[in-house]
Amino acid sequence: MSSTTTPGSRRTTEGTVYTVTGGDWDEVVEAAAKADDERIIVNMGPQHPSTHGVLRLILEIDGETVTEARCGIGYLHTGIEKNLEFRTWTQGTTFVTRMDYLTPLFNETAYCLGVERLLGIEDDVPDRANIVRVLLMELNRISSHLVAIATGGMELGSTTIMIYGFRDRELCLDLFELFTGLRMNHAFVRPGGLAQDLPPGSLDALAEFVKTMRHNLTEYDKLATGNPIFRARMKDVGHLDLTGCMALGATGPILRSAGLPHDLRKAQPYCGYETYDFDIPTDDGCDSYGRFLIRMAEMRESLRIIEQCAERLREPGPVMVADKKIAWPAQLAQGPDGIGNSLDHIREIMGTSMEALIHHFKLVTEGFRVPPGQAYAAVESAKGELGAHVVSDGGTRPFRVHFRDPSFTNLQAMAAMCEGGQVADVIVAVASIDPVMGGVDR
Repeated sequence: MSSTTTPGSRRTTEGTVYTVTGGDWDEVVEAAAKADDERIIVNMGPQHPSTHGVLRLILEIDGETVTEARCGIGYLHTGIEKNLEFRTWTQGTTFVTRMDYLTPLFNETAYCLGVERLLGIEDDVPDRANIVRVLLMELNRISSHLVAIATGGMELGSTTIMIYGFRDRELCLDLFELFTGLRMNHAFVRPGGLAQDLPPGSLDALAEFVKTMRHNLTEYDKLATGNPIFRARMKDVGHLDLTGCMALGATGPILRSAGLPHDLRKAQPYCGYETYDFDIPTDDGCDSYGRFLIRMAEMRESLRIIEQCAERLREPGPVMVADKKIAWPAQLAQGPDGIGNSLDHIREIMGTSMEALIHHFKLVTEGFRVPPGQAYAAVESAKGELGAHVVSDGGTRPFRVHFRDPSFTNLQAMAAMCEGGQVADVIVAVASIDPVMGGVDR
């Protein structure tokens, strides 16, 4: 007796068990007659080098043409939004910074702006704190765009662009480490201001960074912008016009590459952006190449804003609101071991008064109370509109925090960009969206 079994069957100790699926037989025969042998379903990811981490793409292809494309998400779910409900308002910033890990300072600022709106202290945040927030966000915009260009170039086969992009991103991360002590996951922006002021030597480091980046950005133009091979690979790929952007809620470089100069820094200014001189780059290509050009132009505009911030930071000032019932200590000083607070700072806290020490202890352990209500605060992240919907029930912890992450919204455009194109163009289109799955899944 043969040991082989027919498809849909399996051998057991009781004999052969057959599994039959399907509906009415006539429907099965009719569907089989219509089926095209060339049409297959392909899973790209979730562990695939060209899907930006753990994004799963389900592609139906007919030969080399994509006939249907869908996204499968949720592989990087962290439960950050739910976790926020079990932490104080200030502790929340340590969670949100870990969502889109390429734009941590945008996450922190959007969240803190929402909390400050609920507290009614938006106008009380010191000017210096807002200037530093703008500075950090623009540095973060550059570092995020560099990763988008580097990884996108690598997926096109240009390892040189990848090496250049990560080389220059290191310059941004060095500044983050100097300012906040960390290269990522900073928790530096706090409700009411900042964790601490910039350390000595910051302005000199900024000036050197701007000079170096201005020189290095010209290398990308020589390597990619005018390169006929690069242009041919990107042009007319991942097409999405303004009508499609509006229908799908796409924002950021995707929207501006369709010709609409919409940017929250101009449309709904926050942190004093209305006082800075900069332009909003646009392009009418509606394709992957246009999005590359937008990111290149935006980095140059960010350098302009950084220079203006550096000029304003020459004047000293506080970086946290004066209300001691809200303000965490922002006048921290490093100890001789380079880890903890200096003895001078500890003596200052403990030597003021017993009441001050008790109040400080309660502020850190219990947290401050936020009046009941809800607020929505949005910033122009490197990828588009990043909004935080913050709800309070009057307690020391958020009742609910929900983020409108641009990666999540922009990823909806994947099907519109890819269907009807080639399989190889899916990689180019996804790279031009620049999704980060930490922000998508949260």
